Amino acid sequence: MALGTNILTIMAAAGLAVAGLSGHATSPAMAAEKTINGASCFPIGHPVHKPFQALADDINKRGKGVIQIKMVGGAPAIGSPFTLTQKMARGAYDIVGCTEAYFGNVIPEAPVLRFSEHTYSGLRKNGGFKYVADLLDKKNIHYVGRYWTFGPFHLWLKNPISKPDLKGLNLRVAPVYTAFFKALGATVQQASTSQVYTLMENGTVHGYGWPAAGWVPAWAKVTGYRVDPGFYDAALHLLVNKKSWNGLTKAQQGVINEATLEAEKKVDAGTAWKGILKKQDAFRAKAGMKIITFKGADRKKYMDTAREAGWKEVIDRSPKHGPALKKLFTK
Repeated sequence: MALGTNILTIMAAAGLAVAGLSGHATSPAMAAEKTINGASCFPIGHPVHKPFQALADDINKRGKGVIQIKMVGGAPAIGSPFTLTQKMARGAYDIVGCTEAYFGNVIPEAPVLRFSEHTYSGLRKNGGFKYVADLLDKKNIHYVGRYWTFGPFHLWLKNPISKPDLKGLNLRVAPVYTAFFKALGATVQQASTSQVYTLMENGTVHGYGWPAAGWVPAWAKVTGYRVDPGFYDAALHLLVNKKSWNGLTKAQQGVINEATLEAEKKVDAGTAWKGILKKQDAFRAKAGMKIITFKGADRKKYMDTAREAGWKEVIDRSPKHGPALKKLFTK
């Protein structure tokens, strides 16, 4: 009896010692919880980062005891947004929230995600989503889905224009609309988001492209006009390192999939971003900003040029996959 008591005492002591290594005893549910590192293509706290933070928070709430995302930082503080997805594919991060504009250097077909004339539920049904997912898979990336959109992009200017002719204008661009603006005659220069205000203020650029629902309020001081209609889709996507994804359990993958698909359905419905747009439109109107609206032949030229320039760029860069993707992503 004494021997049994001694053995039980030793086992209990050993158990306490193990628990002491982590500071607390661990339940089976907590032992299964896995934390993965998340990184954003935008600065932490920036309006365009917030939807990713909201998705991560939702995943963490749903995945308590199963899966958690630890946000480790955002570009440019952790490096260029144009290299973030590449770094993630190599294993520097597990999961990223990013616009496809920043991973066009991973797959040249990435721009088709902003050209889609279908909802994402439609793309999942017609094979368009899988086509892009397969291309990313070959680059060591698992594509989870689109979790947010800021709606269409717009051209924003310091001074008005009367027609879709951008000759004589120098515009700040991202890869999203570079081909389009150049096709209308503009000269362009690439610069980070943080430089937009200064470039506009000192007259280095005459305008820039940006989605209306993800607009930065401080820019009201240097922006006089928005050009309508909008073009393309300012979507944000959830991407995971393929090895990291395969290392998750079905339950852990399920939490991420479920949260992202619910967000994707809300995006398709358009309710969330349209509410934000309404509030931002009211703010801009109060600040004195005016809207230039192209109509008739000018509108047609503007939108046709956006579509044609965008798809030409994709097909030139990817003659094998570009035409096939165009059939799936357009109506």
